[in-house]
Amino acid sequence: MTADNTVVNRHTGALLSFLAGYADTVGFVGLGGLFTAHVTGNFVLLGYALVGPVQGIIPKLLAFPVFVLAIAATRVLVARWQQRGRPALARAMMLQALLLLASSASAWLGGPITAPDTPYALACGMLCVAAMAAQNAYGKLLLPQLPATTVMTGNVTQLVIAITDARGGNWPPAAGHVLAGVLGFAAGACCGALMGHWSLPLAMLSACAPLVLLAWQARRAA
Repeated sequence: MTADNTVVNRHTGALLSFLAGYADTVGFVGLGGLFTAHVTGNFVLLGYALVGPVQGIIPKLLAFPVFVLAIAATRVLVARWQQRGRPALARAMMLQALLLLASSASAWLGGPITAPDTPYALACGMLCVAAMAAQNAYGKLLLPQLPATTVMTGNVTQLVIAITDARGGNWPPAAGHVLAGVLGFAAGACCGALMGHWSLPLAMLSACAPLVLLAWQARRAA
Protein backbone atom coordinates (compact mmCIF):
# COMPACT_ATOMS: atom_id res chain seq x y z
CA MET A 1 0.00 0.00 0.00
CA THR A 2 1.49 3.33 -1.06
CA ALA A 3 1.65 6.54 0.90
CA ASP A 4 -1.09 7.98 -1.31
CA ASN A 5 -3.68 5.37 -0.37
CA THR A 6 -2.67 4.50 3.18
CA VAL A 7 -5.88 6.04 4.51
CA VAL A 8 -8.20 3.44 3.01
CA ASN A 9 -10.83 2.41 5.49
CA ARG A 10 -14.55 2.20 5.85
CA HIS A 11 -15.15 5.69 7.18
CA THR A 12 -13.13 7.25 4.33
CA GLY A 13 -15.38 5.64 1.74
CA ALA A 14 -18.50 6.42 3.74
CA LEU A 15 -17.58 10.10 4.14
CA LEU A 16 -16.72 10.52 0.47
CA SER A 17 -19.96 8.79 -0.51
CA PHE A 18 -21.85 11.05 1.89
CA LEU A 19 -20.22 14.07 0.25
CA ALA A 20 -21.13 12.88 -3.26
CA GLY A 21 -24.77 12.28 -2.35
CA TYR A 22 -24.84 15.61 -0.52
CA ALA A 23 -23.32 17.65 -3.37
CA ASP A 24 -25.43 15.96 -6.02
CA THR A 25 -28.65 16.71 -4.15
CA VAL A 26 -27.63 20.26 -3.23
CA GLY A 27 -27.05 20.96 -6.92
CA PHE A 28 -30.33 19.36 -7.92
CA VAL A 29 -32.32 21.30 -5.32
CA GLY A 30 -30.50 24.63 -5.40
CA LEU A 31 -29.36 24.86 -9.02
CA GLY A 32 -32.34 23.84 -11.09
CA GLY A 33 -31.82 20.10 -11.31
CA LEU A 34 -28.05 20.11 -11.95
CA PHE A 35 -26.27 16.85 -11.11
CA THR A 36 -22.78 17.74 -9.91
CA ALA A 37 -21.22 14.43 -8.83
CA HIS A 38 -21.85 12.46 -12.03
CA VAL A 39 -22.84 13.30 -15.58
CA THR A 40 -25.39 10.53 -16.23
CA GLY A 41 -28.33 12.50 -14.85
CA ASN A 42 -27.42 15.55 -16.91
CA PHE A 43 -27.40 13.41 -20.07
CA VAL A 44 -30.91 12.24 -19.22
CA LEU A 45 -32.13 15.81 -18.76
CA LEU A 46 -30.48 16.88 -22.02
CA GLY A 47 -32.30 14.06 -23.79
CA TYR A 48 -35.57 15.10 -22.22
CA ALA A 49 -34.97 18.64 -23.48
CA LEU A 50 -35.62 17.35 -27.01
CA VAL A 51 -39.28 16.69 -26.17
CA GLY A 52 -40.05 18.92 -23.21
CA PRO A 53 -38.90 22.08 -21.41
CA VAL A 54 -35.94 21.72 -19.06
CA GLN A 55 -35.14 24.50 -16.60
CA GLY A 56 -31.59 25.82 -16.90
CA ILE A 57 -30.31 23.96 -19.95
CA ILE A 58 -27.05 25.98 -20.11
CA PRO A 59 -25.44 24.54 -16.94
CA LYS A 60 -26.33 21.02 -18.07
CA LEU A 61 -24.60 21.67 -21.39
CA LEU A 62 -21.52 23.04 -19.62
CA ALA A 63 -21.34 20.32 -16.98
CA PHE A 64 -19.81 17.66 -19.24
CA PRO A 65 -16.85 19.67 -20.62
CA VAL A 66 -16.17 21.14 -17.18
CA PHE A 67 -16.25 17.62 -15.70
CA VAL A 68 -13.83 16.32 -18.33
CA LEU A 69 -11.40 19.23 -17.96
CA ALA A 70 -11.41 18.96 -14.17
CA ILE A 71 -10.63 15.24 -14.32
CA ALA A 72 -7.75 15.89 -16.72
CA ALA A 73 -6.39 18.69 -14.50
CA THR A 74 -6.61 16.49 -11.41
CA ARG A 75 -4.77 13.70 -13.20
CA VAL A 76 -1.94 16.05 -14.16
CA LEU A 77 -1.68 17.47 -10.64
CA VAL A 78 -1.71 14.05 -8.97
CA ALA A 79 1.05 12.82 -11.25
CA ARG A 80 3.13 15.91 -10.51
CA TRP A 81 2.64 15.59 -6.74
CA GLN A 82 3.60 11.93 -6.85
CA GLN A 83 6.73 12.64 -8.87
CA ARG A 84 7.80 15.21 -6.30
CA GLY A 85 7.02 12.97 -3.32
CA ARG A 86 4.15 15.13 -2.08
CA PRO A 87 1.10 13.73 -0.24
CA ALA A 88 -1.08 13.51 -3.34
CA LEU A 89 -4.24 12.30 -1.65
CA ALA A 90 -4.23 15.05 0.96
CA ARG A 91 -3.56 17.69 -1.69
CA ALA A 92 -6.28 16.36 -3.99
CA MET A 93 -8.80 16.49 -1.16
CA MET A 94 -7.79 20.04 -0.27
CA LEU A 95 -8.11 21.02 -3.94
CA GLN A 96 -11.67 19.69 -3.88
CA ALA A 97 -12.38 21.58 -0.66
CA LEU A 98 -11.10 24.83 -2.22
CA LEU A 99 -13.33 24.35 -5.26
CA LEU A 100 -16.33 23.85 -3.00
CA LEU A 101 -15.33 26.93 -1.00
CA ALA A 102 -15.25 28.94 -4.24
CA SER A 103 -18.64 27.49 -5.17
CA SER A 104 -20.01 28.65 -1.83
CA ALA A 105 -18.57 32.14 -2.37
CA SER A 106 -20.21 32.34 -5.81
CA ALA A 107 -23.58 31.39 -4.34
CA TRP A 108 -23.17 33.98 -1.58
CA LEU A 109 -22.12 36.76 -3.99
CA GLY A 110 -25.03 35.96 -6.27
CA GLY A 111 -27.52 36.47 -3.46
CA PRO A 112 -30.64 34.31 -3.52
CA ILE A 113 -30.26 32.28 -6.71
CA THR A 114 -33.60 32.11 -8.46
CA ALA A 115 -32.42 30.95 -11.91
CA PRO A 116 -29.70 28.36 -12.63
CA ASP A 117 -28.24 30.15 -15.66
CA THR A 118 -27.29 33.50 -14.11
CA PRO A 119 -23.51 34.21 -14.00
CA TYR A 120 -23.11 33.52 -10.27
CA ALA A 121 -25.33 30.44 -10.44
CA LEU A 122 -23.28 29.10 -13.34
CA ALA A 123 -20.05 29.75 -11.43
CA CYS A 124 -21.45 28.03 -8.34
CA GLY A 125 -22.60 25.01 -10.31
CA MET A 126 -19.51 24.57 -12.46
CA LEU A 127 -17.13 24.93 -9.51
CA CYS A 128 -19.09 22.22 -7.70
CA VAL A 129 -18.99 20.03 -10.83
CA ALA A 130 -15.20 20.53 -10.95
CA ALA A 131 -14.91 19.62 -7.27
CA MET A 132 -16.82 16.39 -7.73
CA ALA A 133 -14.88 15.59 -10.90
CA ALA A 134 -11.73 15.85 -8.79
CA GLN A 135 -13.23 13.32 -6.35
CA ASN A 136 -14.03 10.97 -9.22
CA ALA A 137 -10.45 11.28 -10.47
CA TYR A 138 -8.51 10.84 -7.23
CA GLY A 139 -10.87 8.07 -6.19
CA LYS A 140 -9.78 6.07 -9.23
CA LEU A 141 -6.12 7.07 -9.00
CA LEU A 142 -5.40 7.01 -5.27
CA LEU A 143 -8.17 4.99 -3.61
CA PRO A 144 -8.59 1.96 -5.88
CA GLN A 145 -9.33 -0.31 -2.92
CA LEU A 146 -12.55 1.57 -2.18
CA PRO A 147 -15.83 1.09 -4.03
CA ALA A 148 -16.95 4.01 -6.18
CA THR A 149 -18.04 6.92 -4.00
CA THR A 150 -19.94 9.01 -6.54
CA VAL A 151 -22.15 6.53 -8.43
CA MET A 152 -24.13 3.94 -6.51
CA THR A 153 -25.62 1.75 -9.26
CA GLY A 154 -22.68 -0.63 -9.35
CA ASN A 155 -22.35 -0.60 -5.56
CA VAL A 156 -25.99 -1.52 -5.01
CA THR A 157 -25.64 -4.32 -7.56
CA GLN A 158 -22.54 -5.62 -5.81
CA LEU A 159 -24.21 -5.35 -2.42
CA VAL A 160 -27.31 -7.27 -3.47
CA ILE A 161 -25.12 -10.03 -4.96
CA ALA A 162 -23.15 -10.19 -1.70
CA ILE A 163 -26.32 -10.39 0.39
CA THR A 164 -27.70 -13.13 -1.85
CA ASP A 165 -24.48 -15.12 -1.62
CA ALA A 166 -24.29 -14.56 2.14
CA ARG A 167 -27.18 -16.94 2.64
CA GLY A 168 -24.59 -19.67 2.23
CA GLY A 169 -22.27 -18.02 4.74
CA ASN A 170 -20.08 -16.38 2.08
CA TRP A 171 -20.25 -12.72 3.16
CA PRO A 172 -17.18 -11.06 1.57
CA PRO A 173 -15.23 -8.64 3.78
CA ALA A 174 -15.31 -5.92 1.09
CA ALA A 175 -19.12 -5.87 1.24
CA GLY A 176 -18.89 -3.87 4.46
CA HIS A 177 -17.20 -1.03 2.58
CA VAL A 178 -19.87 -1.17 -0.11
CA LEU A 179 -22.67 -1.05 2.45
CA ALA A 180 -21.03 1.88 4.26
CA GLY A 181 -20.76 3.76 0.97
CA VAL A 182 -24.38 3.16 -0.04
CA LEU A 183 -25.67 4.23 3.38
CA GLY A 184 -23.36 7.25 3.36
CA PHE A 185 -24.58 8.35 -0.07
CA ALA A 186 -28.22 8.01 1.01
CA ALA A 187 -27.59 10.00 4.18
CA GLY A 188 -25.77 12.67 2.19
CA ALA A 189 -28.68 12.97 -0.25
CA CYS A 190 -31.11 13.55 2.62
CA CYS A 191 -28.89 16.16 4.26
CA GLY A 192 -28.17 17.81 0.92
CA ALA A 193 -31.87 18.21 0.19
CA LEU A 194 -32.44 19.95 3.51
CA MET A 195 -29.37 22.19 3.30
CA GLY A 196 -29.82 23.03 -0.39
CA HIS A 197 -33.39 24.10 0.28
CA TRP A 198 -32.38 26.15 3.31
CA SER A 199 -29.20 27.94 2.13
CA LEU A 200 -27.14 27.18 -0.97
CA PRO A 201 -24.00 29.09 0.18
CA LEU A 202 -23.97 27.36 3.57
CA ALA A 203 -24.69 24.02 1.94
CA MET A 204 -21.62 24.32 -0.27
CA LEU A 205 -19.50 25.66 2.58
CA SER A 206 -20.39 22.83 4.95
CA ALA A 207 -19.35 20.28 2.30
CA CYS A 208 -15.75 21.35 2.90
CA ALA A 209 -15.68 20.01 6.46
CA PRO A 210 -15.39 16.25 5.76
CA LEU A 211 -12.74 16.94 3.11
CA VAL A 212 -10.57 18.95 5.50
CA LEU A 213 -10.82 16.11 8.04
CA LEU A 214 -9.94 13.44 5.50
CA ALA A 215 -7.09 15.53 4.05
CA TRP A 216 -5.63 15.99 7.52
CA GLN A 217 -5.79 12.23 8.15
CA ALA A 218 -4.26 11.48 4.75
CA ARG A 219 -1.40 13.90 5.35
CA ARG A 220 -0.65 12.38 8.74
CA ALA A 221 -0.67 8.87 7.30
CA ALA A 222 1.54 9.86 4.38
